[in-house]
Amino acid sequence: MNIWQIFQRLQPYVKPYRKQIAFALFLTLLGAITAQVNPWVLRYTVDTVQSILDKKWGIMEGRDLLIRISLILFIKEIVNSFIVFGQRYFGEKIRINVSSDLSQDAVSQILSYNLAYFSDNENQKGKLQTRIDRGVESLTKLIQNFFIDILPLFANALVALGIMFSANVYVGSIALAILPVYFWISFRQAGELQGVRRKLKRQRENKSSGLINLIESIVVIKSFVREKLEGDRQYQLQQELMESQLKTRKTNFAYDGIKSFIEQIGVVLIIILTAYLVLDQQMSIGAIMFHILLFNNVSAPIRQLHRIYDEMNDALTYSEGFFEILDADGATEKSGNVPSPGFRGNFELRNVSFTYPNGTKALFNIDMNIVAGQTTALVGLSGAGKSTLINLLVGFYAPDSGQLLLDGKPLQDYDLPPLRHAIGMVLQKNHIFKGSIADNIRYGKLDATQEELIAASRKAYLHNQIMELSEQYDTDAQMLSGGQQQRIAIARLFLKNPPIIILDEPTASLDAIATEQIKNSLDAIKKDRTVIIISHSLSQILDSDQIYVMKKGRIAERGTHAELYEKEGIYREIFDASARSMNLDKMIGFMGRE
Repeated sequence: MNIWQIFQRLQPYVKPYRKQIAFALFLTLLGAITAQVNPWVLRYTVDTVQSILDKKWGIMEGRDLLIRISLILFIKEIVNSFIVFGQRYFGEKIRINVSSDLSQDAVSQILSYNLAYFSDNENQKGKLQTRIDRGVESLTKLIQNFFIDILPLFANALVALGIMFSANVYVGSIALAILPVYFWISFRQAGELQGVRRKLKRQRENKSSGLINLIESIVVIKSFVREKLEGDRQYQLQQELMESQLKTRKTNFAYDGIKSFIEQIGVVLIIILTAYLVLDQQMSIGAIMFHILLFNNVSAPIRQLHRIYDEMNDALTYSEGFFEILDADGATEKSGNVPSPGFRGNFELRNVSFTYPNGTKALFNIDMNIVAGQTTALVGLSGAGKSTLINLLVGFYAPDSGQLLLDGKPLQDYDLPPLRHAIGMVLQKNHIFKGSIADNIRYGKLDATQEELIAASRKAYLHNQIMELSEQYDTDAQMLSGGQQQRIAIARLFLKNPPIIILDEPTASLDAIATEQIKNSLDAIKKDRTVIIISHSLSQILDSDQIYVMKKGRIAERGTHAELYEKEGIYREIFDASARSMNLDKMIGFMGRE
């Protein structure tokens, strides 16, 4: 993206604050005018003092001059203080407002994207966070620079340049001739750094993503004593980032030295020319200081240009990644417009196949009928495609081919929010939000009363444990054990009370007694609902109305427990292996002795 395209994209975000912008521009014009007071006052003072000295007058005759210039400069500084305050305040207010709007827009877009978007390696959470944070930061700095730095500086420079030309066209020409050379060098500097900045962007994203992954994997790292290995990896990323940063600084220092040299050439030429014109009696001695101060105003943007260019290049680099998030083609979750007064939960899959965005083929020609009001179990080894199938049923992904029907209508035709309101999910690993236990359980029903909250907790066999905590329901939910967090997810399900229930290893993190308690609660809520369950627990699947056995993304067997066990196929193999792993023979033997 070029700078013009960035300003076009920012226009909708800036437009609501156009009155504040208009006032900021008005203050900029006033500031540019007041900035020229000092050169005028200095020329007047020098020339008047020279006249007093020529007349052999002393301090008494110059007292009125000192009073006049003191008042003028004092009043000018007071006015200028208000102008600078207004410029900075309104510029910062515009920046903060636009920053908030940009951040909220990015959040809204991300929430609207489908899971396929987040499955892409380029859209890992660390990378997305870096793109959003750095993108918003650089874009709002661009706005801040424009209203607080660039506009006042360049307005000041243009007014000063105009005054220089009106006073003496030759002096003005020298000042004007220096600027194109300086800008050309600055553009060369920006072009040379562009590739390095893109590399820096990728390295920062990788480092941020790597650090998040390191923190999330800290238990595994310590258990395998891999602290040194992970430390070395992070050190290598840091070294690569440091090399790119040093190259950027080295280039900046070299070009800044050249630009400073050119600016000083301008100052020397103006001093020589004005001194010549004074000696030639074409201007007064005060004009030397007058033109030097004016050239100082002209060159002020030049001295700031390297910093402005740095931040502008950051905006050019990071804005691309930020706007890529906002403009992700095809990432927005597609929702139909077919409403439903109530879902029964009769799913039908006809020749359904699915491939993940990364190219992994997960499901092949699936034919399945999940009957409303019944319990359907999905059985298979890890990687068989069970959880992938669940993701399709909830509408997280769309099939590559085939038909997926719910209550006789294509799933993609339904409005997604009502559909997902009708589905309750308890997964093997459920996310617990930062906040209290009460807030996390209420996620199932935001307007739930305290009585409903407690009732759901009791059904999940969690209430008594909560009451033993010092802060009870106000306790930070993320401080609980894995089993307690799993019960929170189950309590959410009871609170949501949906007609369709999906259970993916719902008791995986629970002990034997808790598993029995939760099973009794789940058995109670299953009545008259459509239940789809994935579980390696024999007790969870034995009483299912229908069992589908999956192997490598395909349906291998189907039937009831008794039917599948008699076939002596894959299901029998899995069932017997589960029984052996639990030492059922010995357990039954001990129970028989008693």
